Amino acid sequence: MIPTARRSAPGAARRGAGRASCHHGEILQGVFLDSAGRGCAALVTLPMAGPGSRAEFTRRPGTPAHRLTVLPTDRTKAARAAALAVAECARRRREPPCGGELRITGDIPVGLGMGSSTSDVIAGVRAVADSYGTRLAPGTIAGLAVRAETACDPLMLDERPVLFAQREGRVLEVLGAALPPLVVVGCVLGGGAPVDTLSLPVRGRDHPDARDDHDVRACERLRSLLRRAVATGDAALLGEVATASARRGQRVLRHAEFDTLTEVARGLGALGVQIAHSGSVAGVLFDPAVPHLRNRVRECVGALTDRAMPHTRTFTTFPTTKEFPSGPAHR
Repeated sequence: MIPTARRSAPGAARRGAGRASCHHGEILQGVFLDSAGRGCAALVTLPMAGPGSRAEFTRRPGTPAHRLTVLPTDRTKAARAAALAVAECARRRREPPCGGELRITGDIPVGLGMGSSTSDVIAGVRAVADSYGTRLAPGTIAGLAVRAETACDPLMLDERPVLFAQREGRVLEVLGAALPPLVVVGCVLGGGAPVDTLSLPVRGRDHPDARDDHDVRACERLRSLLRRAVATGDAALLGEVATASARRGQRVLRHAEFDTLTEVARGLGALGVQIAHSGSVAGVLFDPAVPHLRNRVRECVGALTDRAMPHTRTFTTFPTTKEFPSGPAHR
């Protein structure tokens, strides 16, 4: 729960706080048709509870709007988002925009495709809104995030599985209330080298690939299968979709370890694999009801480590009291 802004005298500094979670790459990503039948780049992320970004914004009424600073100073996207949020909240409150100080802390690895920048942005926007004693709707936050960082992940929607147009900040489809139960053994590929997401090829409405009917049909088929998997709680079908989408992502990412990753998953009776389509994090997906789950997870961690794919974190898509190890690559 996000705390409400503290009451203070007119002109005094006012503080607000916000938080946002991260994700573990994507289950599905590609070019899909929106409600108007146009090709649109979109994705479905795999939520991961635990790591996240926290923000505190100290609003200073009466100071110029351009006097807005951020710590650490390299969080420029979060700073842009905070300035946009100040303008939005001030407009709603019929006050002049002002300056302030944004502080960001968190424990999300940067550059692995886990939504670290979007998490910073959303936490910052929520902190600004809290300093004004208000809350912004997810759609508003998404719009501000896209303006601040060109593309964003759907972290403002918490853990609902949605097909999200990341460069437009809008939901193409709500797939259901929750993903089927999964146990995910995470790892990093390519030695964990960061990926510049904005340097990757852009697909979508104005990109030539958006007119590739074969590509769109393939993505729409996976979308239909994922919709069914979520509706019926079919973890095995979700695994098929995630693996197929990961293979398609290889056309851009070309991870040398990908075939080895899928071999490890197949050898241990996993449902499949998923990857970050704009990063190096990946996961092996298990059915939590599979016999000898803990042994399989333990063997999977060992196999990934032995093959130079360092284990990061084992987590679930459902609430559980069971604890799984977190690897050194994540820490």
